[in-house]
Amino acid sequence: MKKNVFGRKLKRDANERKALFKNLLTSLVMHERIQTTRAKAKAVRSAADKLITTAKKGEGRAYQNLAPQVNHNAVIKLINEIAPRFATRQGGYTRIIKTGRRVSDNAPMAILEWTERKRLEPGTKDTEKDKKKKLKPQKETKKAKEVKAPKKTVKAKKGEKK
Repeated sequence: MKKNVFGRKLKRDANERKALFKNLLTSLVMHERIQTTRAKAKAVRSAADKLITTAKKGEGRAYQNLAPQVNHNAVIKLINEIAPRFATRQGGYTRIIKTGRRVSDNAPMAILEWTERKRLEPGTKDTEKDKKKKLKPQKETKKAKEVKAPKKTVKAKKGEKK
């Protein structure tokens, strides 16, 4: 008999399920898009929506309420960047896009993402790593640097000495 069982079990005990949800939610917040199985995506979807609702309230206790569900960096990003995007939206913060099946075990896969994602211009790859790597433009010096041409190497023909 199944009594007092709420949500999907996903063949895990309670502690494993909590750890799985925390990892999935943290990845969703940090990367704004994750690929997982459809069952896991459906199970995490409601928890992700509750995260946004809590972060949108922005009260003093928002950090304490979010901390057990996602890690420290994800809480900061959630409150400062993601929640303000949904300020005018009343619900439906996530979407599930069905993809194919996984090759190894034929499990149905899906992409879970925020509905209000940052859109990049086509043809650009501007990730956080790229932002950190960008260098400041160098100052031009008054003296122009001379460019030396590379030395040409002459190959000796057979029978000739250098």
